[in-house]
Amino acid sequence: MEKQLLDVAIIGGGPAGLNAALVLGRARKHVVVIDEGRPRNAVTRETHGFLSRDGISPGEFRRMAEEEIGAYSSVSFMADTAVSIAGTDGQFQIETTRGQTFASKKVLFAVGMKDRPLNIPGLAEVYGISAFVCPYCDGWELRDQPLVIITKGTELLHFAPLISGWTNRFSVCTNGPDELTGAEREELQRHHVPLYDTPIRSIDSSDGIVRQVVLEDGTIIPCRGLFFKPELVTGSDLPRAIGCRITEAGMVDVDDFGKTNVPGVYSAGDAASRLHQAIAAASMGAFVAAAMNNELNMEAWRRIG
Repeated sequence: MEKQLLDVAIIGGGPAGLNAALVLGRARKHVVVIDEGRPRNAVTRETHGFLSRDGISPGEFRRMAEEEIGAYSSVSFMADTAVSIAGTDGQFQIETTRGQTFASKKVLFAVGMKDRPLNIPGLAEVYGISAFVCPYCDGWELRDQPLVIITKGTELLHFAPLISGWTNRFSVCTNGPDELTGAEREELQRHHVPLYDTPIRSIDSSDGIVRQVVLEDGTIIPCRGLFFKPELVTGSDLPRAIGCRITEAGMVDVDDFGKTNVPGVYSAGDAASRLHQAIAAASMGAFVAAAMNNELNMEAWRRIG
């Protein structure tokens, strides 16, 4: 397989990479999916908002997806980590930690995003159980519960109205200066949203369920769940290393078809979108795969002409 010139090398095996592999496999393209097996959503027990798969575990979702894709013999999976990419459009060389080398005409980065650790004692114990980042994914499970929202600044004024659709029993902890204007603080007051700007000392929990947030001044905020704004970085440094533009938000910069500024290189899913939902990533993976397939077919057509 190392000697074969693949059509597409997909770096990342989450919903975007898997759906791209499915579409490309059905288009009779030779594809390898290189995935290290450490997805960001591994901390969660269930994946939500995905039609026909609502509530499925991330691991079972991947198992079923790989089983379905297995019907297309031109798609292979490699449990490995891509560590370097060289070459240009039509002839990329990808090397992995296990010493494998793949040659591919095109590259699709479906590397997702990774969380930077937040220095809040107790958060790791509840993340994915009663502390989440996306209310569309997990708000239903915490509906009508007393919650604490951990964020600040402009994100806070977006997040507070959003959370209010699931519960009106929530407080805001900014874990330091709130970075709000006077008018923004008044807006929260009008909606009876308690605002705390004292740093967080700890998050107390039992069996993964949040019980209270304790601030440095001793204030205790009872709650049964958290939503927080994570600090994210692209799931791999390879897009930047190969020359892809990265946005201020840390995402791979792409056009409407998933193309990066590097010819032959595309990106899809969380790494290239602010909408971090499994179904959105899968949809983007399918769309970008179709764009890549069209480009490959047009290139072959013109070579014959």
